[in-house]
Amino acid sequence: MIVVNLDVMMARNKISLTELSQMVGISLANLSILKTGKAKAIRFSTLEMLCDALHCQPGDLLEYVPDDELPSNLANLKYKKQ
Repeated sequence: MIVVNLDVMMARNKISLTELSQMVGISLANLSILKTGKAKAIRFSTLEMLCDALHCQPGDLLEYVPDDELPSNLANLKYKKQ
């Protein structure tokens, strides 16, 4: 499963979801979907804007975690998506 670490990067940059939304021009709803791990895809252009605003690399935002290593709360989220 691909895990989105948007909340981690936002905390490191001490930026709120509202501030990030204004900086990158993405709605709060769409950022929230990314932040909670409910997104099924992300455009490269969106990833680029987030990396620019958060001063990070794509690998700082996206992480691969094998299914057998997922915490139970993320494992449940994965199976709800299918």
